[in-house]
Amino acid sequence: MTDQTASSAPPILAEQVPGIRSALFRYRFMAYLVGTLLIVLVCVGMPLKYLGGNGAVVTWIGVPHGWLYMVLIVTAYDLGRRVHWPWLRLVLIALAGTVPFLSFVAEYYARKDVNQRLAAVEPAPAGGDEDVRPG
Repeated sequence: MTDQTASSAPPILAEQVPGIRSALFRYRFMAYLVGTLLIVLVCVGMPLKYLGGNGAVVTWIGVPHGWLYMVLIVTAYDLGRRVHWPWLRLVLIALAGTVPFLSFVAEYYARKDVNQRLAAVEPAPAGGDEDVRPG
């Protein structure tokens, strides 16, 4: 899926790289934040509410998670628009924010895809991979 998407997408220009890198950073930050809040909500808040009768954690974590999830969708859309992701990928990334631990998986694959696309645009570092041994 990634190879077909990358080959059919318009090429990324060198002047777009800084914007894509900052969009990737924003998306990664939101994916980790939303994913962490969802884990706390499901693994701590829900048991406390339904087994312990204390809904404070659900209230204090659930509401920010909901609002920040909307920000995650906006950052995913921004990144997807910049790297020309198909709509299906954006929908899957949006749904990943609703399943505990899945936002971390989606972030990994999104970062991997974006870094591959950026590697095709950026020049290789000078003298980076050469094996230099004395003698």
